[in-house]
Parts: sequence; C-alpha cells; structure tokens
Amino acid sequence: MKIEKLTALALEKVDFDRYLLAAAVGKRASAIANGASPLVGMDPKTEKFTDIALVEIAEGKIVVNNEG
Repeated sequence: MKIEKLTALALEKVDFDRYLLAAAVGKRASAIANGASPLVGMDPKTEKFTDIALVEIAEGKIVVNNEG
C-alpha cells in the first residue's frame, strides 16, 4: 500500500491530528528500533521503523490517544 494511503488511514485513527500521529509514529518507531517486535508482518531489518509504526497504527494494531 502506498505511504499516502497509509497515512490517510492512520490519520483517521487519530481523528486527523497530525501532531498526535507524528508523536505516536516516532514513539513506536523508537520502540521497534530498541528491539520491540512489530505487530505486523514487516521485517525491521529491511523496512523503515517509521513505516512499520505507521502500518501498525493504520491497521489498528496500536491504539493512539492523547492522554499523556
């Protein structure tokens, strides 16, 4: 799936809050970089951590809210 479509799906999950989405992707990408297992069938050795995080959010595997 194209990154633009993934971003649109992920934005829907966070009520179109781009700042919240960026913060969530960054936090999750950092976790993956530090050894967390991806919740989707993507290999962190060949895929960008941010792309994996974006797919996880777009598919609803990671629930994002703005509560601290």
